[in-house]
Amino acid sequence: MKKPISKKLWNKRLAVLGAGKIGGILLRAFLEQKLVQPKRVHATVRHAEKARALAKQLGITASTDNRAAVHDADIVLLAVKPQAVREVLEEIKPEMKPGKLIVSVVASVPTSLMEKHLGTSAAVVRAMPNTPCAIGCGMTGIAKGIHASKEHMEMAEAMFQAVGRVVVVDEKQIDAVTGLSASGTAFIYILLESLAEGGVKVGLPRDISTLLAAQTMMGAARMVLDTGDHPALLKDAVTTPAGSTMDGILELEDGKVRVTLIKAVMKATQRAKELILEP
Repeated sequence: MKKPISKKLWNKRLAVLGAGKIGGILLRAFLEQKLVQPKRVHATVRHAEKARALAKQLGITASTDNRAAVHDADIVLLAVKPQAVREVLEEIKPEMKPGKLIVSVVASVPTSLMEKHLGTSAAVVRAMPNTPCAIGCGMTGIAKGIHASKEHMEMAEAMFQAVGRVVVVDEKQIDAVTGLSASGTAFIYILLESLAEGGVKVGLPRDISTLLAAQTMMGAARMVLDTGDHPALLKDAVTTPAGSTMDGILELEDGKVRVTLIKAVMKATQRAKELILEP
């Protein structure tokens, strides 16, 4: 059962640096869930025309000026590309007064690098959400920097609990969170698409097949979350002796679907570790 939306951040001023893909998804979700007040939000994008459109659409302040956005902010959501992080941190450093919290959703960039650029006392929380945050069904892993307090972590948790579920992990595990739950949505869409194509192959209309596949996948996930049972146990409950499910499972095993998915998570995790090294 989803927790009620916290009012902890209602009177906080939020700066969203990089309201593009994930930054834009989170910003819209925060506003829709009434986590923050539009009049207390300042978002930035790279182009002035897009800033004007964003301000008109969401009723917030939007600009291309990261430093201005951070000036009055209590919380700074950093959502720029990994390659732009150093430049943006240097830009906002003069505005990073004590008490401000940086919540970074930038893949691959450790809190130590952000603390180094912002000053040794900077409060940084690193987060890795995924795109289902857009519909309040996200999964986010968060990790604290050296100077982030219990209160800072509570604020970060409140942010992401408003758009889904949150787990607190050690920072060394954040790249694995990236490889599993952030990249994993794309893997799930491929599985869902494949199941739907299978339905079409055996005679179902495409719209019905897609609905069957999507609802089945959602229901299976809810069974794991709501019962707490291991997926293998739930799988066995469906697999009756000499039944059709077992034949399907044998095909999956023959196609090495299990090991391929494990390798996909491993590859995505490794890639997440490498992004910050690129120019």
